[in-house]
Amino acid sequence: MESAPEAVAFDLDGTLYPNYRLNIRLVPFALRELPLLVAFGRARDRLRGGEGPDARILPGEDFYAAQARLVAAALKAPDPRRLQDRIERLIYRGWEAHFRRIRLYPHVRETLDRLRRAGLRLALLSDFPPEQKLRNLGLDGIWDLVLCSEAVGALKPAALPFAELVRGLGLPPGRILYVGNSVSYDIRGAKAAGLRAALVSPLRKSLNSAGGADFCFYDYRKLAQYVLG
Repeated sequence: MESAPEAVAFDLDGTLYPNYRLNIRLVPFALRELPLLVAFGRARDRLRGGEGPDARILPGEDFYAAQARLVAAALKAPDPRRLQDRIERLIYRGWEAHFRRIRLYPHVRETLDRLRRAGLRLALLSDFPPEQKLRNLGLDGIWDLVLCSEAVGALKPAALPFAELVRGLGLPPGRILYVGNSVSYDIRGAKAAGLRAALVSPLRKSLNSAGGADFCFYDYRKLAQYVLG
């Protein structure tokens, strides 16, 4: 690296823990609520990509209302507000309890502590509300900034959540390293916003096609070595 970053920001899901550990626990939910889950995923893809005029957030409408409107249209549900409450209860709040039993990637906490001791600021930017998840994972109270892209108003890789991350940290984008597991959302979004980007992947072979990341790793101790030099 040309110069060391002053802050390291992280995605959460699939970045601080392997995605499969949550996905296994969600199998009963997926079998029980498959139509809702499919419609929810498609609505988020449309909002993420801005596909079609009905995928835009309307004037006076926040992200969650827009998402519920698209899910309701897919399910032919007559009341988006009622569906929004159901999404909040079943998905946002319902999934959080699983994080009490999910294990982090090895050396995550050790790496975060090393970065903090070295004087770097730590931030987290997640596409799902992260606060309760962090408490359940034992990772609360260590961050200088915690952001939810949905609360900001747009999902990654949109520029808005990364701009809010930069604003909240009060640093030039080039002094922030963003760590994520998705090339499409994390790496491309961070690089487009002028941040540095690091890709974490449990599959070493995937690191050969890192999609423009400045650094790729599969062992969090390597990330600490890279940042601290």
